[in-house]
Amino acid sequence: MSYTVGYFVGSLSSTSINRRLAAALQGVAPKDLEFVEIPIKDLPLYSPDFDEDFPLVAQDFKNAIAETDAVLFVTPEYNRSIPGALKNAIDWASRPYGENAFDHIPAAVIGASVSSIGTAVAQQSLRGVLSYCNARQMTSPEAYITWVEEDYADDGSITNASTEEFLRGFMTEFRDHIERVLTVLPRPDADEG
Repeated sequence: MSYTVGYFVGSLSSTSINRRLAAALQGVAPKDLEFVEIPIKDLPLYSPDFDEDFPLVAQDFKNAIAETDAVLFVTPEYNRSIPGALKNAIDWASRPYGENAFDHIPAAVIGASVSSIGTAVAQQSLRGVLSYCNARQMTSPEAYITWVEEDYADDGSITNASTEEFLRGFMTEFRDHIERVLTVLPRPDADEG
């Protein structure tokens, strides 16, 4: 059995270290995980005014989540919290009321920063939001990555053996978490809508 993981990069920057981390994670993930990025950059700012008539870009966004088995958030920390673009995307995904795309979905959170606390505060903020959205979060291992440029090659590979081992373990545990959650709470077919 294979699982499709939709991943979100919380940064909109073209030089995002979290985008590079996402590529590295895919390289060390178990082979039965398939990855698809769910982009957030084209979403307009959410307003309840849209709840009666979702714009196509937001509906496509929610459909992309529905076609996955699990989600992975790879995010920086902005001002001791999550980036506004990521929070906006979560707001779109969880609306309108009763149509929350994150309900019961297996989820994991990771992020990189050049600081020594490596997105710890942002991840706690994100976890609170995901709890409210009823996502089934992997709680351990936590992964607050202090970004060291020379540990990551341009091709997405990891050049530091201990970093690779840690990230491989994180992704292996995420794969097992997905299986455990989906055994108890299978995802509805995308065709069921």
